[in-house]
Amino acid sequence: MQQQTKTLRDSAAMRWTALLLLALAMFCAYIFMDILSPIKDLMESTRGWDSTAFGTMQGSETFLNVFVFFLIFAGIILDKMGVRFTALLSGAVMLVGALIKWYAVDDAFIGSGLETWFTNNLNYIPGFDELGVSPFYAGMPASAKVAAVGFMIFGCGCEMAGITVSRGIVKWFKGRETALAMGSEMALARLGVATCMIFSPFFAKLGGNVSVSRSVAFGVVLLMIALIMLVVYFFMDRKLDAQTGEAEEKDDPFKISDLGQILTSSGFWLVALLCVLYYSAIFPFQKYAVNMLQCNLTFTAPEAGSFWAGTSVTIIQYVIMLVVAAAAFASNFMKKPALKYGLLCLAVVSLVAFCYMGYMRQSAETIFAVFPLLAVGITPILGSYVDHKGKAATMLVLGSLLLIGCHLTFAFVLPAFKGSAVGGVVIAYVTILVLGASFSLVPASLWPSVPKLVDEKIIGSAYALIFWIQNIGLWLFPLLIGKVLDKTNPGVTDATQYDYTWPLVMLASLGVAALLLGLVLKVVDKKKGLGLEEPNIKA
Repeated sequence: MQQQTKTLRDSAAMRWTALLLLALAMFCAYIFMDILSPIKDLMESTRGWDSTAFGTMQGSETFLNVFVFFLIFAGIILDKMGVRFTALLSGAVMLVGALIKWYAVDDAFIGSGLETWFTNNLNYIPGFDELGVSPFYAGMPASAKVAAVGFMIFGCGCEMAGITVSRGIVKWFKGRETALAMGSEMALARLGVATCMIFSPFFAKLGGNVSVSRSVAFGVVLLMIALIMLVVYFFMDRKLDAQTGEAEEKDDPFKISDLGQILTSSGFWLVALLCVLYYSAIFPFQKYAVNMLQCNLTFTAPEAGSFWAGTSVTIIQYVIMLVVAAAAFASNFMKKPALKYGLLCLAVVSLVAFCYMGYMRQSAETIFAVFPLLAVGITPILGSYVDHKGKAATMLVLGSLLLIGCHLTFAFVLPAFKGSAVGGVVIAYVTILVLGASFSLVPASLWPSVPKLVDEKIIGSAYALIFWIQNIGLWLFPLLIGKVLDKTNPGVTDATQYDYTWPLVMLASLGVAALLLGLVLKVVDKKKGLGLEEPNIKA
């Protein structure tokens, strides 16, 4: 009898396979999200994008989500149509936006009629210009405008995918290792950041001929793969529903009145505001991090024709990165101490080798590629701890402290070592690793807390509202960093000579605000019994 009622969800292998498909799709999305970040200097030299144009284009990713409320509609679609339909829709929308962005930076765009039209139009948008929130401005390069249009469409699909993946994980893992699953998904997805940092410059400079469109084309191909992953997930999820008799798209239809339950929850608002502060201090920073390192570290190009200047070193370093990630991640699941610590030793040795190769290559993008590696190893640990011990709100406070320390180190300590070839790189590596680790506290502790705050049937809408609030920060801060950078560096024409002090201080202030909100959340949780400090898995 027990055998007859067993579903795919009851099989650890099947539910983790479902998670892997979702995580790989987000891995590809994360790569495209930052595909131009490590080549900001090349966008300036080959396409004439200054920091304001670059920041405006990067911030456009979330424009439609914020100002056209697309994310709210995405949440309604998710609640009414279910995980399967929304997953496929999000994958298709991401791909369409990516293709538009690729055309915008391709050589074929230069001199086209479309370039002329965009140069002469969209320089003033009534209402948006008066409010100071227009995604375009007079004098913005036409290629940046079209790239912004594509990035807006991609952003709609990407954020829709984000809430869909969160809902999918809740569906497959509720009552089981939810935090571990969410933490593991985000750890794998964030390897996309390292992949982007390593391969975007690689493709842009391949063969000694600089072409930024090759980097974007690489991201487009990966989004095609992501869509295939979501198609496979579609069939797995449909089979699960057939076994359980669930029908997400028909039961408990979404009502606007349901939003009242979400909006009247003080715990929800605190979690949402914490989310926007955390993500605004990290994602916009990623878009400028490589350029920040170029401005604060002293690099000497490897000798032409040497191993370190070749293309094979890129592949070798990436393979070593995968060894670090796989060994660190797998060590969390080993029962035998010898195997567990053996994998940890392999991960540490490989990490040192990875960092050494990044230093020898003398490039900022290969140094920042270390960003997600520590997080991959510790996120499952943190997720498992929250599942079994709780303390989610406490972890958010700890994450805020680390966030503040890292940004202040980048702002004041790193520039002091600009003349030191080794010292500056060591400080950069340590700070980047800690920043990545602090960010891993968010998926492990914050996202699994949402189901504790709202009813199951409106989880999709709750995630959508949080993502919408988060997107306000993701739209605003890339734009602000670009503007502050241009204002505080008047007359600077070399993209590797900017002073990043004030943009970094601004990001550190977000960490201070997150710290204060985290302390308030602990008080509210204790007073109202929200259960945020309690484990997800009940004994």
